[in-house]
Amino acid sequence: MHDFFDLLGIKAPVVVAGLSGGILRALSRHRYKLREMVASPVCGALAAAYLTLPVVAYFRATGVPLPDPADDTTTLAAAFLIGVSAMWISDILFEMIVRKFKPRAEE
Repeated sequence: MHDFFDLLGIKAPVVVAGLSGGILRALSRHRYKLREMVASPVCGALAAAYLTLPVVAYFRATGVPLPDPADDTTTLAAAFLIGVSAMWISDILFEMIVRKFKPRAEE
């Protein structure tokens, strides 16, 4: 599996951190829905895989004080936080899309 992630240019520990964040988000919900229990970890893993490195690079470029770049702890912490928040972000985006394309009630 590690070789597959390397082929895609994704760090396996980042995916695991995002997956863990998605699992935490799924378990912390008051209402358990099967869709969210499955989608949240997958969404967290995908978001962490593709958003973590750009987010950390952006923080470094804007001067946010971060530990040494050789330290992977910052990257994994960012991946976990992105994994936790990814499902919320997707919920907000889908809600905006539904509102935009939902037929309006005629007055």
